[in-house]
Formats: sequence, structure tokens, C-alpha cells
Amino acid sequence: MTFDSKDYRTALGCYATGVAVVSVLDDAGLPRGVTVNSFNSVSLEPPLVSFCIDRAAFSFTCFQKAEHFVVNVLAEQQEALSTRFASPHPDKWDGVAYEVWESGAPILPGCLVNLECALDAIHDAGDHIILVGLVTKLALGPAGSRPLLYFRGAYSRMID
Repeated sequence: MTFDSKDYRTALGCYATGVAVVSVLDDAGLPRGVTVNSFNSVSLEPPLVSFCIDRAAFSFTCFQKAEHFVVNVLAEQQEALSTRFASPHPDKWDGVAYEVWESGAPILPGCLVNLECALDAIHDAGDHIILVGLVTKLALGPAGSRPLLYFRGAYSRMID
């Protein structure tokens, strides 16, 4: 290779992405969550999505064992939630309002979209794993909401 990991990370940061918090219940039934910008649509039929999680993430084991998870796509005013769930602290749900649907996994209100998923597959991918979920329920946020974006290592917003 003619580049180092810092250059590679900088190069990947040139691709603007949306931001999501993926949430799950741990073995004790407690909510866990992590901020991701590696969320993707996979298939329309069946409705599949995927995201990646670092093997070193605090909640990695919870996601690896989960039968269900929720992808909460954040709106531009939810930057504080993104920052909170990007931290390694176990108490990141303290004071955070959420609701639950069929699976019991936490749903964050005010998002652009919430996608409740049943785990479909897990794939090894270097220092991450890729989780694929079958979307079983969804809710769209308010019309006119704008996404929280991430670009070159910082939050960004759409402009008109």
C-alpha cells in the first residue's frame, strides 16, 4: 500500500453520509445504541438494510447476539443524540425518551425514519461486522425534515 490508515480515513470522509443511531436490547433487556454512518439499503424485495459495527464498540456483543434492531435515521436537529450515542459510555440512554414496537428495541422519536428490523444475516468484514436486517415496520418523520449529515469528520447540514 502507498497510503496509511490516516490517509484512508481522510479519503473515506470525503463521501458525505447520513447519520443513524442503531438501537437494540441487551441480554438483560436494557437499551443499547450506537451511532453509525455506514447504513445502506440492500434490497427492495425483500426489504433489507445493512449497517456495520466495529468489533471494538462497547455494545458490539449486543448487536452480534440481537434478533432485532432499529435503525433511527437522524434529522439535522438531532446532532446531540448522534454525539451521545457515539460515546463508549454505558449510560447513554439516561434521560433519552424512546418508545417500543413489537421487538422491544428502542425507537427514537423525531427521526427522519425509524426502521424496525429482524436480523437476516451477519457477515465478517475486517475489523467490523455487517448486519443485514429485514425491515418489519417503519415510520416516516415529519414532512420537510432534513437529514443530519457527516462530511470530512464533522457534522454538516443541507443548504438550499
